[in-house]
Amino acid sequence: MPTYNPPVRDMQFVLHEVLNVADELKALPAHAETDADTINAVIEEAGKFAAEVTFPLNISGDEEGCTLDKATHEVTTPKGFKDAYAKYVEGGWPALSCDPAFGGQGLPFVVNQCLFEMLNSANQAWTMYPGLSHGAYEALVAHGTEEQKKTYLPKLTSGEWTGTMCLTEPHCGTDLGLLRTKAEPQPDGSYRITGSKIFISAGEHDMADNIIHLVLARLPDAPKGSKGISLFVVPKYKVKADGSLGERNPIFCAGLEHKMGIHGNATAQIVIEGATGSLVGEPNKGLQAMFVMMNAARLGVGNQSLGLTEVAYQNALAYAKDRIQMRSLSGVKAKDKEADPIIVHPDVRKMLLTAKAYAEGGRALQIFCTMLLDKEHHHPDEKVRKDSGELVALLTPIVKAFITDNGHIATNACMQVFGGHGFIKEWGMEQFVRDNRINMIYEGTNTIQSLDLLGRKVLGNNGASLKKFGKLVAKLVEEEGVNEKMAEFINPIAGLGDQLTKFTTEIGFKGFQNPDEVGAAAVDYLRVAGHFVFGYLFARMAQVALREIAAGNTDPFYVAKLQTARFYFAKLFPETATLMRTARAGSKVLMDTDAALA
Repeated sequence: MPTYNPPVRDMQFVLHEVLNVADELKALPAHAETDADTINAVIEEAGKFAAEVTFPLNISGDEEGCTLDKATHEVTTPKGFKDAYAKYVEGGWPALSCDPAFGGQGLPFVVNQCLFEMLNSANQAWTMYPGLSHGAYEALVAHGTEEQKKTYLPKLTSGEWTGTMCLTEPHCGTDLGLLRTKAEPQPDGSYRITGSKIFISAGEHDMADNIIHLVLARLPDAPKGSKGISLFVVPKYKVKADGSLGERNPIFCAGLEHKMGIHGNATAQIVIEGATGSLVGEPNKGLQAMFVMMNAARLGVGNQSLGLTEVAYQNALAYAKDRIQMRSLSGVKAKDKEADPIIVHPDVRKMLLTAKAYAEGGRALQIFCTMLLDKEHHHPDEKVRKDSGELVALLTPIVKAFITDNGHIATNACMQVFGGHGFIKEWGMEQFVRDNRINMIYEGTNTIQSLDLLGRKVLGNNGASLKKFGKLVAKLVEEEGVNEKMAEFINPIAGLGDQLTKFTTEIGFKGFQNPDEVGAAAVDYLRVAGHFVFGYLFARMAQVALREIAAGNTDPFYVAKLQTARFYFAKLFPETATLMRTARAGSKVLMDTDAALA
């Protein structure tokens, strides 16, 4: 059976020693009173909840799955899920980073980030139920009417109600311009929604009293394509004027998908038969409103893979220390045993360190991004808000695609450490692999993220956002460029920064002549950019570790951090050279292949 220990020490290192979050928060009036002690107390309790309440349900939830009663359209979640959610609500966890105006605790997003990393390590399928509610909350905060906010936000904040995002339809995946769900205006100002949706995570369940669906649909006179999409809030149960629940709205679960992983989460086929809904935002501007939710979800999906990378690493490390197989190539290490623990073998260490580096890099990036979100929402200086938002927009596709791709690499590597036992259910490793695999697909496949990064976020503004991040790297290079002890961390990112500028210009020029060149290079480009960002954060972590060691701090944590950073730069970061070469190979070898693909 797998185990899980919340990585509170590493979170505190990134929060307080690398990013100085408490000092950053002092500049934000809404969070100026949130100090390091408060943050530490919250994440320690969050870790206990994840490890003690939701983690024990992970394997059983996977084995049991969800059950649909086709007569009533009601879904029963696995045993223990509902009780765990009740404890989650009782503990006030849904309200952690929500606005006090709606009953929230008003803590920074960066604290909520740590909570959800640990919940995802403990049980991704369970965590998706409350996780999606945050996206619905954010969309209604940004675009809801005063009446919608009053009706829905207090209940979403408390966790009494949960939320979903209903986008995809059977005939269209990412191409939402093809959707057919209809919304007909009614005399009372409401809308009658009719259509069907698929792949709706947490689309029906028994854990909360009401489910607030955010549904994309078309008005009768809507333009074709994505410019004719509107967003509607469609509750499972209608809400009366006094806030109590009314009659059942005809928005039903018609079926549950049988999936590779996340069996404990109800991935629903939704049928909408004239359900009553209300418009969110402006007519035909639904995608803009939904993107608030989608961007929150994309950061959340990256967090799911971060959580799985961490828990898979912990269990593979414990197994490698205990499992004995053969002798070390450099001589016997465990003289009192018949064979050496497999952790002595170089390639086992490579697999373990790959997972460790991708977990620690992903954690630093997620905390970095959520701190930027806090500044975007709450900093008193408009320029800081704008710059922070621009950086978050640049980094969001990297968080989603790079961290989930790395999660795939890491969970598979950790399963490999177990050898044949990794393929057996009782060890839990194959579930981490299965659960992670969806993260590379939903909320926009990783190829879509790559096209978004290169086409929209980089080339779309002539590299302005990338240059802003480049200035952060340049500042660090300037600070540490003459420090010989930092050379092994600084030189690689300084070199890649120069190469990335030339690389981006080259792809942009080729793409101007032939757009397929952008499509051919995008996935490779995102991984190069991902390593550039990880490299910057690992250099900052190494900077702190070296400083502490020089000051006489004997905590082995800092030595471990340096060793992980050295491994990352020596064994993982050099992937960028290959990626740039394959990207430069262009589109012809992909598109001039009609005979090969006949």
